[in-house]
Amino acid sequence: MSESLLRAENIVKEFPVYGGLFARQVAAVKAVQGVSFDIKRGETLGLVGESGCGKSTLGRSLIRLIEPTSGKIFFKNKDITNVGGDELRNLRKQMQIIFQDPYASLNPRMTIGAILEEPLIIHKLHGSAGDRKTRVNELIDLVGLRREHLSRYPHEFSGGQRQRVGIARALAVSPDLIICDEPVSALDVSIQAQVINLLMELQQKLGLTYIFIAHDLKVVEHVSNKVAVMYLGKIVELAEANELYRNPMHPYTKALLSAIPVPDPKPRAERIILKGDVPSPMNPPPGCHFNPRCPIASEICREQVPPLDEKVATHWARCLKV
Repeated sequence: MSESLLRAENIVKEFPVYGGLFARQVAAVKAVQGVSFDIKRGETLGLVGESGCGKSTLGRSLIRLIEPTSGKIFFKNKDITNVGGDELRNLRKQMQIIFQDPYASLNPRMTIGAILEEPLIIHKLHGSAGDRKTRVNELIDLVGLRREHLSRYPHEFSGGQRQRVGIARALAVSPDLIICDEPVSALDVSIQAQVINLLMELQQKLGLTYIFIAHDLKVVEHVSNKVAVMYLGKIVELAEANELYRNPMHPYTKALLSAIPVPDPKPRAERIILKGDVPSPMNPPPGCHFNPRCPIASEICREQVPPLDEKVATHWARCLKV
């Protein structure tokens, strides 16, 4: 399926920083800086990078949970950047999110049944109480939980079970696109595989499109068709998943891939240790943002801002030395 479902054009998100006697704006946190990509219906785009690189901010900006500072968002070829009111509410049915923390994303005072029924009431779906109950039963079956769980509260469940409830809630309104915001990072390793397999099964069954945000590159390799690597608010490499893992171009991507644990005694490439810390997004370095930590940086990297160029077919990298 080749139809473009979501397209982002030069998305920027800055958070003002206030200070001084009159609480004036003194700086801005440049969380997302000019991100562009598109994702086709039925695909999974993996979004990876270190903590604080802007992945979650970008994901929430794309579905208008937070408002982008500038740029355009197209959903089903329609500009949704500035829509509001009933039109935005209708969009919420088509674009959903699974949050990172299954402990904080469920209301502790509501039963699981009420949590799953709430989106149906808000969006006026399955009008009668009986129809809504039937839909809630379908959802709980879909994510592998039992119907007797519907009368229980979130504190009675494990982290993996709570995340299944979060997935069921996202599916309640039959969306086309789901932002998976690090959906397994708060779970035990033994549970992560179960949740990932569930997400992949649901994608095949329901024809879903995912943006899968994570910092675990092995997980992203397993679930994604395309992978975008972010650093300090910018995409530094974008390619088909197989191509990116087989032939990484950007020095930052190479460093991330070298850090993936492998079982001994399998031979592996030498680990690349990056020097220094991630610069502040309030004051990113001039030129290439990665130059203070890059093992191959030269003077030109400190002076020129590299564009995201297509180095080979369908493989983009933001590096002057590639």
